[in-house]
Amino acid sequence: MTEVERRHRRVQRIVAVVYVGIPVVLLAIVAWVSSRGPAAAWIGLVLPVAMLVIGLVLLPRHRYQPRWWAGVGGLLGALTGLIATLYPLVIGVWWPAILAIPAVILGLLVGLLLARRANLALLVPVVPELAESPYELVFQVRGAPLATVLLGADTIQIRSSPTARNEDQTRSYPLSAITGTFEASLSGAERLKFPIALTAVGTPGPAVILQASGEDWVLPTNEAAILIELLDRRRNKP
Repeated sequence: MTEVERRHRRVQRIVAVVYVGIPVVLLAIVAWVSSRGPAAAWIGLVLPVAMLVIGLVLLPRHRYQPRWWAGVGGLLGALTGLIATLYPLVIGVWWPAILAIPAVILGLLVGLLLARRANLALLVPVVPELAESPYELVFQVRGAPLATVLLGADTIQIRSSPTARNEDQTRSYPLSAITGTFEASLSGAERLKFPIALTAVGTPGPAVILQASGEDWVLPTNEAAILIELLDRRRNKP
């Protein structure tokens, strides 16, 4: 078994916990509470079952897309904390409701930490063989904490934030449109032009010069060398 295959198995186990495991925990809590209340209390199972169904539907869609893991994990974790502390009210137990806010925060952190663990299991350390995997590979733009360069199977995408949707916030290029990639070193004083509406603080360090569709873009990232290697391997993949 190769290193990438080992990572894939580890990552997918963690992602399954995020998308399916968290709703299952909530389902068990709600079922336990409902078993101690009136028959009508079983209606409360609708929400955790809905969360479980959504997780099962999204899991195959997001399996190879790390940009979604943190958002989904944080949301499911926060909802689990909220419902788990408020639902005992249906059987007259009120004291868990006092813990609702801490439980929401704890659930949010658990979801985010699981997503982060999956990302680290995939990317640390970054190895060139990841280029042959189906995963989207995400690299941070230095000087703009929310901005990312996302290397997909057939495209490279620059996003101003993980939730960017508008055309001025995200730009994609087919890998076939890329005509050149070069590593550069920035002093931090350069005025950079980006293919999207993005303001980055100038910082010294490595950067990628990307030539695509007749345009040249300078993308500051601390992982410039490995990004170029991965990009070139995917571009030249048969």
